[in-house]
Amino acid sequence: MDSNAKLHIVWCDSLGAKSFSFAIEHKKKSILIDPGAAALQPSYPLDPAIKRELRRKAIKTIEKYAKLSEIIIITHYHYDHHVLPSDKDLKYNIYRGKKLFIKNPNYYINMSQWKRARLFLSELLSSINMSLEDYVSSPITMEFPDPTEKLVYAMSRNYGDYASRRRELLLKGKKWFEKIKQYWASHDWVGEIETRNITIRWAENRSIEHGNVKIDFLEPWYHGIEYDRTGWLVPLIIRVGGKKIFYTSDVMGPIIEDYAYRIADLKPDIIVLDGPPTYLFPYMFNRINLNRAIDNAIYIIDQEPELIIYDHHLLRDPKWRKYVEGVFSYAHKKGVELKTCKDIIEEKDTNVVVLQ
Repeated sequence: MDSNAKLHIVWCDSLGAKSFSFAIEHKKKSILIDPGAAALQPSYPLDPAIKRELRRKAIKTIEKYAKLSEIIIITHYHYDHHVLPSDKDLKYNIYRGKKLFIKNPNYYINMSQWKRARLFLSELLSSINMSLEDYVSSPITMEFPDPTEKLVYAMSRNYGDYASRRRELLLKGKKWFEKIKQYWASHDWVGEIETRNITIRWAENRSIEHGNVKIDFLEPWYHGIEYDRTGWLVPLIIRVGGKKIFYTSDVMGPIIEDYAYRIADLKPDIIVLDGPPTYLFPYMFNRINLNRAIDNAIYIIDQEPELIIYDHHLLRDPKWRKYVEGVFSYAHKKGVELKTCKDIIEEKDTNVVVLQ
């Protein structure tokens, strides 16, 4: 058994600020995943001053782990998954001197994250007296296959009375995808970056090893449903200490069946799973997709992993547990440990999961 391998809970929504940040440690080598935090949304019933203070506390914790880490991973460009170098709550530039593996900012990315990625990279280079313009070039490819066409299970599922409305939404989504493809193909791209002070590589479809930690970055997955306007992200498979960990980032459930089946087929020992955004129900997140997310979580539980860390979007809703009670009852029936980050910390009196 390898007690040197550890999964650290850095910060999650259940601790009071939007975040899904973890660190992997093995024999004093450390990798930080998604160093970002945002205050809970205005509608959440908590004093705004407390929300801001919890966000500052999250950033302080992220800084501590960044100092210990040689590698930093950013799965996408939402601010609960990465912090800008200029952030007023940062005491120092957490990225300086690090090797970064980040989502490709040039394609399979929506307009908001396209801009945020360039802001992030521009600030990062400016902090070491360099310019992003030095790394800009014309697009490298014009071929962007439609990832929805590979979603065999999601596209063949029987949606009953919702089928007609779903076809209408998919058609609109297809048009959106065709339009954003044109943008990727007609605007300047950013190249990978290597300087004396920082190295930046695109994460998608790459494998890395750091000491005895191996990480496989998958292809981009939708941030939610098919053609989700929120964009794409990069999930991770982490192998360390004889354990396999799957980190979903923001798949919101997962809602898409193909993603759930892929996770289940990999048979990870631990799954860091972001649950469905019930705080958006029913206006921006409908009953059909909520039920898909619940069914998919149950399918994953059926493979009987040792532990599922179930957190992030779910905890933005004070009444979240009533929506996913079936997931918890099924996990209990199967003997699968299903916990929020806060549950683990309170029950074990530590934020560390020893991987042995």
